[in-house]
Amino acid sequence: MSALDDVARAAGVSTATVSRALSGRGRTSEATRARVREVAERLGYVASATAAGLASGRAENIGVIVPLMDRWFFATVLDGIASRLAPRGYDVTLYNVTDDPAQRRRLFETALRRRRVDAVIVLSVALTDDEVAALGSLGLPVRGLGVPRGELGGPRVDDTAVGRAATQHLRSLGHRDIAHIGQSVAGGGPADPAFDIPSRRRAGFEAEMAASGLTGRFVAGDFTVAGGARAARELLTGPHPPTAIFAGSDEMAYGALTAARERGIRVPADLSIIGVDGHDLADLFDLTTIDQFPHAQGERVADAILAAVTGEAGPAAGGGVPRSAAASGPLPFSLVTRGTTAPPPG
Repeated sequence: MSALDDVARAAGVSTATVSRALSGRGRTSEATRARVREVAERLGYVASATAAGLASGRAENIGVIVPLMDRWFFATVLDGIASRLAPRGYDVTLYNVTDDPAQRRRLFETALRRRRVDAVIVLSVALTDDEVAALGSLGLPVRGLGVPRGELGGPRVDDTAVGRAATQHLRSLGHRDIAHIGQSVAGGGPADPAFDIPSRRRAGFEAEMAASGLTGRFVAGDFTVAGGARAARELLTGPHPPTAIFAGSDEMAYGALTAARERGIRVPADLSIIGVDGHDLADLFDLTTIDQFPHAQGERVADAILAAVTGEAGPAAGGGVPRSAAASGPLPFSLVTRGTTAPPPG
């Protein structure tokens, strides 16, 4: 394997210039940077992460705490994060957080304290006071995305407004009998922070229905295609099926489409269906949805964490978790009308 000196000799520059060109840090002309990278690739030179970390004091690695590894939404957000971090030479370490208290203690009290990351991003995870304190004690930049705890800093979508927008669309078409498929809340009620996103979408749905003098129906799903199908079958089997369904995610909306097809119910002639997310397959299914641009969400939080790590911006005084998310601003969302919504029959 070629050494740094080999690359410097072949490119006709100093080893310091090679280091700056390959790390993307420091002043180097674009022409020099391109020549150095071409030589390094030709020689098969790969910088040692350990050596780079010792020299820079950085691990060149960002930790991302994520609740569900197998969901399209989180995978898309992670892709957005990686698309910003990789060109800057940063790796990503994923930390899956579950409901198991012992697993969470190991994560916050042991794994994150091994100093293998330069910063931490938290994706849509409800944290306890002790966990927020543990993150603050790391002395690292921490940013949240879609996190109910304001102490973390970072943007989030107004999910109550999302729920209202989806319901408003159905109401504008003339629907009165509208059902919502969301996630049931065990124990803590709709305000339980562990179910912050689905409970906010449900709150938006109920608020919009109440503003119209209506009472909507709710059936629990689990934010999967199968869960959406089960919930929709329950709604569509009864004597008075709704004329419209607001599914709390696009994947649950796909399940509702499946259940309607099984029963010979025409969409949208007999039943309108709207989802949330902006899933890659929404266009294929001709699904009306509230697009919340998850890839762009990942890009935005990655840019924020890079700025904090490189010194362009930083955490609150003393390091750790920023005091306020006020400067981050809300994330955008947009109604995308397709072929699964129409006025009610008759």
